[in-house]
Amino acid sequence: MIFTVAIDGPAAAGKGTISKAVAAYFGMAHLDTGLLYRAVGLKVLNGCDPLASARSICFEDLHNSNLRSPEVAEAASKVAGIVEVRAELLAFQKSFARREGGAVLDGRDIGTVICPDAESKLFITASAKVRASRRCQELRKNGMNISAEQVLKDLLARDARDTDRATAPMIQAVDSILIDTSQLSVDDAIAEAVAAVKKRIVL
Repeated sequence: MIFTVAIDGPAAAGKGTISKAVAAYFGMAHLDTGLLYRAVGLKVLNGCDPLASARSICFEDLHNSNLRSPEVAEAASKVAGIVEVRAELLAFQKSFARREGGAVLDGRDIGTVICPDAESKLFITASAKVRASRRCQELRKNGMNISAEQVLKDLLARDARDTDRATAPMIQAVDSILIDTSQLSVDDAIAEAVAAVKKRIVL
């Protein structure tokens, strides 16, 4: 079976958690495409050229423990705006999306650019205040001393870059299902996503 689930949305909306749960529920492979850009961003922070970094990306790079830092997130958002970098990573993502057994991809342009013909599309969002609170808790849990105000400021700046960039901006695909997780528990958000995918899938 070849079936693609495209899940988009801003940072800390819950799309990563939902994507992993959807993939596990249906027994599909999962790709957090943001990790591709984080991996490139990390290489750039270490002094590498953005395009060369994109060309050298491999699956092992996506498991680097340093990919979740704010500095890497900032670098990822910047390299994601480079047309040549996006083009280099495009084939990698498209191939993954059409793998046998089904695939769930999450990012910011999956339903609009990477997989415009995906069988199921979801757009996961939440208010900026809720997303900043979630991200702050996550960072503090990982031992980072950072203020909620700074997290909100960084998140809004990233939203602006992702939405306003000329190449593959973050927008909701017209045929995607919107799920606002601001007032939803994790279980309820996952249940909504699974139900939406079920309507589109024939097992």
